[in-house]
Amino acid sequence: MYFSSNATFPTAVLAGLLVAAATQAQATESGGSLYPNGAESFTAGALPPPGIYGMLFGESYTASRVNDASGHDLNVPGFKVTANAVVPRFIWVTGTKVWGGNLVLHALVPVVNLKVSVAGNSQSKTGVGDITAGPGLGFHHSQNLHSILGLDFYLPTGGYNKNDLANIGRNYYAIEPLYVLSYIDPTGFNGDIKAGYIFNQRNRATDYHSGDEFHFDYAIGWGLGNGWTAGAGGYVYQQTTPDRQSGAELANSKGKTFAIGPALKYDSGKGWFTTLKWQKEVRSENRAQGSALWLKAVFPL
Repeated sequence: MYFSSNATFPTAVLAGLLVAAATQAQATESGGSLYPNGAESFTAGALPPPGIYGMLFGESYTASRVNDASGHDLNVPGFKVTANAVVPRFIWVTGTKVWGGNLVLHALVPVVNLKVSVAGNSQSKTGVGDITAGPGLGFHHSQNLHSILGLDFYLPTGGYNKNDLANIGRNYYAIEPLYVLSYIDPTGFNGDIKAGYIFNQRNRATDYHSGDEFHFDYAIGWGLGNGWTAGAGGYVYQQTTPDRQSGAELANSKGKTFAIGPALKYDSGKGWFTTLKWQKEVRSENRAQGSALWLKAVFPL
């Protein structure tokens, strides 16, 4: 049983970078987001016993198109985003009970390599991205059903320059209440959902305030026995409020995406497990559209 990842390396940021390059499409600043949509998969909402745990994420993302508000390709000349990230996450399940749930604290520090190309120009960066930290409460409703309530804080620690083509960080704070639910059966149905609502703050360097965002990651599969679970997963993303620039509301500034793909999990039964999945963004509006490969490993320290 393992607590969900609140990974804040910029998959979604990368997915949306340079939407601003296409003037018809703008959703959140540069079309990105602080939360890496689709990061979670099976066993997202099950908290382990008290102790200190490590989690490692690997991610590779590519996008070569930007869509308008109707989901049509804007054919931005030479547009391509490629990103690779390695993300360690540290989890402390304290053993303290609060409101009947187990208190957990976590911190996540992403290391990202990002390359952005558009209209004959290109830029590449490598460095630490925006850090996420926060508390959560884990509940075990039955042997199969588990949930987590959490509150994440996004910190603008990633490299940022408003004049650069590629930015690893987003240069603003945000707060996100979240809820994670997992149903786990080693030889039957498995289902997971992680839902969050992001309250974005203003980017002072550009006086741009990205709208609030609702998202959820999902996974559905079947336990095959011997530690294996196979199925599908992805995410749904919807920006709920419009962006504002210098205090003025921007028209046509809400993004939307749906992604899906195959997912596989192996649980060793010895305290560690790993998941692998590939997901394709099959529909995007006012954002870039691409695909991502994810690898996640969880282990006690």
